[in-house]
Amino acid sequence: MDNASEKKRRAAQAALPYIESGMVLGVGTGSTVNQLIEVLKDRKIQLSGAVSSSRQTSEKLKAAGIEELDLNTAGDLQLYIDGADEATADGVLIKGGGAALTREKVVAAASKRFVCIIDDSKLVPLLGAFPLPVEVIPMARSYVARQLVKLGGQPVWREGVTTDNGNPILDVHHLNITDPKALESTVNQIAGVVTVGLFAWRRADVLIVAGDGGVQILEG
Repeated sequence: MDNASEKKRRAAQAALPYIESGMVLGVGTGSTVNQLIEVLKDRKIQLSGAVSSSRQTSEKLKAAGIEELDLNTAGDLQLYIDGADEATADGVLIKGGGAALTREKVVAAASKRFVCIIDDSKLVPLLGAFPLPVEVIPMARSYVARQLVKLGGQPVWREGVTTDNGNPILDVHHLNITDPKALESTVNQIAGVVTVGLFAWRRADVLIVAGDGGVQILEG
């Protein structure tokens, strides 16, 4: 296992104390979450089921023998665990590099506690070096892009990518996100936007950061 994968595995293992036997767990998407699913399988942790944020995660859960539940049936969740593309120390995140941002945001909103697991390369003082993903309905792609330019960003259509909801994604470059809550609200108000990959209003409650020197746990 390379160093980056090892850090992701350590971050995933550090999330285990937050998981209670028999709970329904919200599960995010991405390489660090894939490590979490492997750890859950290896440790034989008994869950009542899991709510998945993507088809990719659903396939991983099935392979691990973890029953998937629909959020409409499961209701509010006690815990959601996911990764991030960028994170600040107070738990504000950019997510959506894996194109699952809308479903991730829904599951995070439905969860009492949100634990974010990352390696230390994702921890930044200011969000925006990672392009901000925005999911849009197809007919609004160009309109939304023009509005994002007015906000100072450079939107790039992620060609060849369609979300699980059937929509395209715009990746917005060259943003220095000094007021993430305000930007999240502004982008979400643009007609045709499904959601923006800024998790500021619903930030992570716990940030687990794995580095070369061990694991750091930041609680807001």
